[in-house]
Amino acid sequence: MHPLTSHWYAGWSLILAGFVVGSILGLFFHQPEFMGGYGSFPRRLVRLGHIALIALGMLNLLFAVSVHFTSAPHLLTAASVSLLVGSVAMPAMCFLTAWRPAFRHGFAVPVLALVLAVALVLIGGLP
Repeated sequence: MHPLTSHWYAGWSLILAGFVVGSILGLFFHQPEFMGGYGSFPRRLVRLGHIALIALGMLNLLFAVSVHFTSAPHLLTAASVSLLVGSVAMPAMCFLTAWRPAFRHGFAVPVLALVLAVALVLIGGLP
């Protein structure tokens, strides 16, 4: 499978997952004490994971159509892998941290992967 095709599928899959998670959360949002209340740590993290799924899905779609501007294919491969890792790890860490707060230490993995991906895309786009 071509790397750009994998980002197209990853993007739409993440968006679909975000809609499904949002729909499930929407079934219970009217309950004031759902997941400990609106401002509770678990509920905030689950909302963040839901939004991360959709936002990172869109970022993968944007990556799939914008890589034609890169002049460094070797950077493109590294950026592709980093983006895919970060796109899966970020929502996963949000949901895991909502379940067990000790997982918060794992946020370094998706943050570093996503920062690396964006930096490589920017460097690869330089003339």
